[in-house]
Amino acid sequence: MLVVVGILIFFFGLLFSIAWHELGHLATAKMFGVKVTEYMVGFGRTIWSRKKGDTEYGLKLIPFGGYIRMIGMFPPKKDEEHGRTASSAPWRAMIEDARQMSAEDVTPEDAHRQFYQRSPWKRIIVMMAGPVMNLILAVGIFAAILMGHGINTPTLTVSSVSECVLPANAPDTQKCPPGAKPSPAAAAGFKPGDRIVEFNGKPFQSWEDLQQEIRQSKGSVPVVVERDGHRETLNAALMQTERPKLNSTSEYETVGFLGLSPTSELVKQDIGGVVSTIGEFVGLTAQKIVELPQRVPDLVSAIFGGERHKDSPVGIVGASRLGGEVLATEQFGVDERVILMFNLLAGVNLSLFVFNMLPLLPLDGGHIAGAAWEWVRRGFAKLVRRPDPGPFDTARLMPLAYAVSLIFIAYSLLVLVADIVNPVTLY
Repeated sequence: MLVVVGILIFFFGLLFSIAWHELGHLATAKMFGVKVTEYMVGFGRTIWSRKKGDTEYGLKLIPFGGYIRMIGMFPPKKDEEHGRTASSAPWRAMIEDARQMSAEDVTPEDAHRQFYQRSPWKRIIVMMAGPVMNLILAVGIFAAILMGHGINTPTLTVSSVSECVLPANAPDTQKCPPGAKPSPAAAAGFKPGDRIVEFNGKPFQSWEDLQQEIRQSKGSVPVVVERDGHRETLNAALMQTERPKLNSTSEYETVGFLGLSPTSELVKQDIGGVVSTIGEFVGLTAQKIVELPQRVPDLVSAIFGGERHKDSPVGIVGASRLGGEVLATEQFGVDERVILMFNLLAGVNLSLFVFNMLPLLPLDGGHIAGAAWEWVRRGFAKLVRRPDPGPFDTARLMPLAYAVSLIFIAYSLLVLVADIVNPVTLY
């Protein structure tokens, strides 16, 4: 029951994120005098709507996105283009269909309220407003959690010592098999509660720095620990073994292995810590989005029974299921479950921001790139005293936009099937 409740809560959180995104477009478009005829959450058949002023607000049957409809998204055909035929321009019909759809709601009294007529900087603001709303929501959630609750930060105090060396992909609960080699930490005499003071003659202030040093080290290394108020020097013979790369569960590398796990404690962050942490999140999110194409083989394999990695892409269905799993788990208290759910929702909003800023149509970033190019082109023409080239005709890029859309749809369907038949789990 808790899983279902968690799924529903997270699902409606995602719908709010979509509506919040479109609200950014809507508010800035109206602020700059652009007529907006529709504000919709979802696609397909309308299940509820209400018209207020110029705009129809509503919900649609398929809750996998949303949109606003502004009149005059594309400029009209130039005079020199009127004589062209379909044979001389094979993509002309596709381009003109998009142009006609953009202009079909334009009435004589609204002719001055078209999107393409606005200055490039205003159009950039309108198109950026949606992703920025997702960023604001993500930053607000992360900041509240980081400053009010804190973040689990690993310390230099040992929590547990691995008894033996297990394969990198072995379950955490697997016991040491007969004849297994003891881990370097166990052989050196490390104990839970030891606080590491020095490693190989160097003092460390954070577990992350120490972890990097361990992974880069080889052979016998002296380690100074504080135990029961006294300092002792332990000699650890590090092993070279294959382990997952940092921030990855699917890529492996050969590194130095000691066999320790750190304790962690909640540390509340100041503004500087929040900015730094969110910056790291943005960088990691961008990296994961760039890696999306290379995830295709893993997704196909997962559909047919292969392993589904924990860092595999997920869609609305998969993310909602993770939300349900978080709420239902008994591993954490209620407060921690709520924090995890909000962290997950903030991560989704951060992904929406980064993804929508890609300079590809039909994404917001594609329209931003077109307006920016127009701004540069008009500025250059003015500088060299040439005639104003006019608005950049984004409609010419519609064939490319349709191709990109088909790729996105195919990828989304692939993720959807994987989320259903072989979902990502947190534990």
